[in-house]
Amino acid sequence: MTAASDVDLQLIRIASLLESNPAAAAREAAQIVRSHPQHAAALLLLGTAQRACGDAPAAAAQLGALAVAQPDSAPVQLELGRALAAQGDAERAFGALSKAVQLQPDLAEAWAELAALHAARGDLQACDAAYANFTRLAPPERHLAEAAAALAARRLPAAEALLRARLARSPRDVGALRLLAEVAAEREDYVEAERLLGECLRLAPGYSEARLDLARVLHSQQKAAPMVPLLERLLTLEPDNFRFRTLQASALNLLGQNLRARQIYEQMLTEFPDNELLWLYYGHSLRIAGRLGEAVAAYRKSAQLKPQFGEAWFSLGNLKTVRFSDEDIATMQAQAARAELDDHTRLHLEFALGKAFEDQKIFAASFEHYARGNALRRAMVQYEADGFTRFVERSRALYTPGFFASRSGSGNSAPDPIFVVGLPRSGSTLIEQILASHSQVEGTRELPDIPGFALELGALERPGQPPAYPASVARLDRAQLNALGERYLAQTRPHRVLGRPRFVDKMPANFNHIGLIHLLLPNAKIIDARRAPLACCFANFKQHFQSGVWFTYSLEDLGRYYRDYVRLMQHFDSVLPGRVHRVQYEALVGDLEGEVRRLLAYCGLPFEEQCLRYYETERSVQTVSSDQVRRPIYGDAVEQWRNFEPWLGPLKAALGELAELPAGTAR
Repeated sequence: MTAASDVDLQLIRIASLLESNPAAAAREAAQIVRSHPQHAAALLLLGTAQRACGDAPAAAAQLGALAVAQPDSAPVQLELGRALAAQGDAERAFGALSKAVQLQPDLAEAWAELAALHAARGDLQACDAAYANFTRLAPPERHLAEAAAALAARRLPAAEALLRARLARSPRDVGALRLLAEVAAEREDYVEAERLLGECLRLAPGYSEARLDLARVLHSQQKAAPMVPLLERLLTLEPDNFRFRTLQASALNLLGQNLRARQIYEQMLTEFPDNELLWLYYGHSLRIAGRLGEAVAAYRKSAQLKPQFGEAWFSLGNLKTVRFSDEDIATMQAQAARAELDDHTRLHLEFALGKAFEDQKIFAASFEHYARGNALRRAMVQYEADGFTRFVERSRALYTPGFFASRSGSGNSAPDPIFVVGLPRSGSTLIEQILASHSQVEGTRELPDIPGFALELGALERPGQPPAYPASVARLDRAQLNALGERYLAQTRPHRVLGRPRFVDKMPANFNHIGLIHLLLPNAKIIDARRAPLACCFANFKQHFQSGVWFTYSLEDLGRYYRDYVRLMQHFDSVLPGRVHRVQYEALVGDLEGEVRRLLAYCGLPFEEQCLRYYETERSVQTVSSDQVRRPIYGDAVEQWRNFEPWLGPLKAALGELAELPAGTAR
C-alpha cells in the first residue's frame, strides 16, 4: 500500500469520528496536516473538525486559506460558509454558500445552509426555495426507512423506539423529529406533535413538509387561525399545489370566511372539473353557507364522477332533507358489494344505506347497515369506556365546593363567552342558532380551545399511567388561571367577525371541562343541551362523525358514556348550583317561546322576537344539523328511535335506569 493510500484510509477513519468525537478528529487531522501540509482533503477535514469543536475562527481561517488555493471546490466553499456562519459572519457565509451551489448545484447540504441564512435575513420565500432544493436532493427522512415503514404499518411503538434512538444520537435530526411528530399525531397527542413540529421548523425553517404536517395537525384540532399563515407560506412556494389550496379553503371555512373558501373551490373546479374530491369539498362549503340545493348538486357530481366514492353518498345522506331514489340505492348497494373496497369507503356507504332504508321505513335493513358501518368504524378507533368513567371519577373527586371556594375571584372576568355543552345530536346547534339570532350574540362554531388547554394540562391517557388532568388544574395559581382565561379570549377573537359583545362556543365535549371553564372564565355562561337518553344515543349511533367522537360507534359505549355524562353534570349541579342552565330538547320542541325566554334570561339578554324565527338568520353553520336549523322547529325526531327499539337492547342495558326515563325528564 502506498503512503498516499495510507493517508486516505486514515482520513476515512477520522471522518467517521466527526459526529461522535470531533476533538479526536481534529487532533488526528492536525497530525496528518503536519506531515502533509498541502493535503487538501486533510486540510478540509481539519477545518470541519475545528468547527464541530466550536472553534469557528480557527476553522474559518483554515478553510479560507484552502478556498484561496482551491477556488473551484464546492465542498471547500460549503465548509467555509458553515464556519463563517458559526462565527457570525453571515454576509461572507452567504457568499461562500452561494458559490458552492453555483459550482455544484446538486450539493444538498449547501442548499440547507443557504436556507437557514435566508431565514435569518427574513427572506422566507428564498429560504423555502433553497430548502426545497435540499429535500429534493437529500430527503431528510432518507436514512429513516425502517422507522417510516413501521409508521406506515401503524406499528407505533416500534417506530417511536427507532426514532427516539436516532434522536438520542442526533438531537437536531429534523427528519426524525417530523416522523416522531407523526407518531404523536396518530395517537392524537396533538400537543406533543405541535411541539415536535415547532422544534423541527426552528431547526429547519424552510422544511415545507414539516410546515404542512403542522397545518394538518392544527386542522385535526380545527385550529384554523394558526393554519392560515402556514398555508400562505406554502402557497408562496407552490401556488398551484392542490393539497395546500384545499387546506387553505378548509381553514377559511372554519374561520367563518365561507365566501373566500367557495371562491378557492370554484377556481380550482375550473382547473380540475373531474376531481370528485374537489366537488365533495365544494359541496361541504355550500352546505355550510346554507345553499343546500347547490350542495346536493355538488355531492351528486362527486358521486357521478366516482360511483364508489362512499363519502359523496354519505354526504348526500347527511343532508337530512335529502331522500335517496331507488336508483341511488341500487348504485350504493352495487358499490358496497365490491370486494376490493377499503373499510373507510365501505363504512360511508353503509351509513348512507342506513339512512336510505330508514327513509323508506324498512327499519330492519336500515339498522343492519348502521350496525355494519359502526362496527367498521369501531375497529379503526381507540376508545376505552373505562377510561372515561375514570376521568369522571377523578373530576368528581377534585372539583369540590371547597376547591372552588379557595379559588374564588380567579380567571378573566369577561362575560363574552356562552358555552353550549352536552352530547352531539342533543339540540346544541339549534340552541346556538337561536342565540346567534340575537342582536348581541355571535355564533361561531365548535371551538377547540378549551379541549386544547386540557391537552396541554395532560388530558391524554397513555397506557399504564393515569392522565395528569384534571388533577393538574389544582397546580395552577391565580396568575396562570388569569392568563389562560385571557388566552382563550385572544385565541377565539378571529372567529368573532361581527364584533358582537357575546359569542357562542358550541363544543359539546366542553362538559368535560366545566370546572376548568368556571375557573378561567367565571362570568361565562354554560348551557347544557340535553336530550332524552334513548333518542340522543341512537341519533349518535346512526351518525358517522369524521373525528373525535369515538364513543358513538357502539351501543354499549354510547349508553355508558351517557350515564357518565349525566353523573358528571349532576356533580356540577351540586357543587356549583345554578352555574349551568339546562335546555331539554323535548321541552324546547314543546314550548319554544318559554324555553327561549328562560335561556335568554339566564344569559342576561333581553328577549328578542327574532330568536323565535332563528331559521331566518343567515350565517355559516358547520355541524351536521346545518340544514335542520334553517327550518322551523319540528318534533319528528323526538320519537324516531322507537322505530329501532327491537334492536336497542344493548343500549338499554348500558343506560340502566336512565333508559326508563320518559322524554323530557332526563334532567
